[in-house]
Amino acid sequence: MSLSFEELDFRQTPLGDLLLRRRRMPQFGDLDIYEVKLGDDFLMSSLFHEAERQLSKLGLGILEKDELDVVVGGLGLGYTVVSALEDSRVSSLVVVDYLKPVIEWHQQGLVPLGKELTEDSRCSLVHADFFALSRNVESSFDPNAPSKKHDAILLDIDHTPTNLLNRTNERFYSEEGLGELARHLNPGGVFALWADGQPKASFTEHLGKVFAQTKAHTIEFANPLLGGTSKGAVYVAQTSF
Repeated sequence: MSLSFEELDFRQTPLGDLLLRRRRMPQFGDLDIYEVKLGDDFLMSSLFHEAERQLSKLGLGILEKDELDVVVGGLGLGYTVVSALEDSRVSSLVVVDYLKPVIEWHQQGLVPLGKELTEDSRCSLVHADFFALSRNVESSFDPNAPSKKHDAILLDIDHTPTNLLNRTNERFYSEEGLGELARHLNPGGVFALWADGQPKASFTEHLGKVFAQTKAHTIEFANPLLGGTSKGAVYVAQTSF
């Protein structure tokens, strides 16, 4: 395999073929770029992770508690998780991912942030369906503490609330589905969502039907592949106290 391109893992999953690859491009010198594809969808690249980091920063930033119990839906390359762990107030962080190979990449050190997040005692990785857990309002996202509520739930799974990896996820973004999620939160708890592209006012208004406060942020970041900038959205919603 050429040093400029290496397939690190390939698995068949219920959602399609999952590929993890590492490559180098002349314009970036010796920089290793990690990329993930699911079927025909390009899911993520280590070149672009500012929006994922801001998902944690913005979601946790409005909380005023000294200790935080956090859930992250979607592990990916780990940028949202590591960003959350940088907040010293985070006492517990449960990461839920439907794709077991993604969890194994981190456990086996195949991706750059794997060692950092798997060695942090506050962090636990759970192989489960985030959306199914959200529907079950009688139990938490933490299998070791099924009765507890959470201070923040950070979600980065679908491309947008309408551009979904799986059509079965559609119900989650309905008023009923978001209402179920809100029941997992403590009073004043936060739900934050990453989405590709600029925020949609219609979805911010939709969140307002369930949550007491909502705000949408535009995250602009350099895109060296296109020679310009790209944009992502982070929606932040908070329950009443």
